[in-house]
Amino acid sequence: MAQTPDVVFVDGVRTPFGRAGEKGQYWRTRGDDLIVKAMIGLLERNPNLPKDRVDDVAIAATSQTGDQGPTIGRSAGILAGLPLSVPGYALDRMCAGAMTTVTTIAGAIAFGAYDIGIAGGVEHMGHHPMGQGIDPNPRFVAENLVAADALNMGNTAERLHDRFPQLTKERADHYAMRSQQKLEVAYQAGRIQPDLIPVAIQSDEGWGLATEDQGRRPETTMETLAGLKPSFRPHGRVTAGNSSPLTDGATVSLIASADTARELNLGVKMRMVSFAFAGVEPEVMGIGPIPSTEKALRKAGLTIGDIGLFELNEAFAVQVLSFLDHFGIDDDDPRVNLWGGAIAIGHPLASSGVRLMIQLARQFEEHPEVRYGLTAMCVGLGQGGSVIWENPHYRGAK
Repeated sequence: MAQTPDVVFVDGVRTPFGRAGEKGQYWRTRGDDLIVKAMIGLLERNPNLPKDRVDDVAIAATSQTGDQGPTIGRSAGILAGLPLSVPGYALDRMCAGAMTTVTTIAGAIAFGAYDIGIAGGVEHMGHHPMGQGIDPNPRFVAENLVAADALNMGNTAERLHDRFPQLTKERADHYAMRSQQKLEVAYQAGRIQPDLIPVAIQSDEGWGLATEDQGRRPETTMETLAGLKPSFRPHGRVTAGNSSPLTDGATVSLIASADTARELNLGVKMRMVSFAFAGVEPEVMGIGPIPSTEKALRKAGLTIGDIGLFELNEAFAVQVLSFLDHFGIDDDDPRVNLWGGAIAIGHPLASSGVRLMIQLARQFEEHPEVRYGLTAMCVGLGQGGSVIWENPHYRGAK
């Protein structure tokens, strides 16, 4: 029986993330143009890749309509200059869309059907607000399958506070403040910028260039967070300050077999060890990464103690805290979201999974003493996704 090919993360890039809405830097930019720009940047960074060697293009979008349709993987591939012989498709797993395009391409490589593929995601939440144009089946509520408000992610975050009283608003605010501070330190050190592809933007002032994430608030303090009103419930604990903001952006990655990466003289930033997705009650979707991580660890033959770096999507601070508490990890553990997370950077739904991978790959380069890292996230309608990666720069624990 043929040996399963090793799957590697060759490279990943993203657009700067922008605030959703009329004041956002991408208000006059199409969603498909964001992913096309990111793809062009990825291809330019990897000139050794013959474009006709790409086996498939998988691009995720939660809202697959308007400027994010049709079949955006195919249309973006054509617009980015790939040969017409390269196919493409669209995928939706809400927040874990890009994570799932990576694991889907990886599965095809491990099976032996593909050698190399492009995987990413895009979400223009300004043009496509959450919930716009959807029609949930009335059976969900009529047959008590899902609570009426379970499709509102903020309400599911409030329920985590309800279920776990130790997850206080003060802890959530502290975590959110530290996310903002860590991102600013990373920006000042020039750690984020190398993987950002600038995007031409238009406003009333004329043409400009988006080169940085727009939602950063490094001046955030516990006092300012304490003064914010609850966003989803009277006297609630979830606010705009301890949640990820509505965001526009795109991410894209190059996934290959290790043999193909060697053949084409492409760099290797991470090796995929295992991945898993899991379902939980939609009403508490924030705990989704707990069972998906347990499953991924089990598949890999590892324990949580083997993970040296964590990139956890900060949809809400309380959601990350529930994960950390479950695994006995301190709120301020230096292994967790070293350069900040979605509370500060933003969370353009289907694109965020690859953003986590981009940051983990960079951190692997700086930490050769770390062998394994984890990217994980909660997903709407009660799901979690986790991918475990191995550091190719590992030189043994210190």
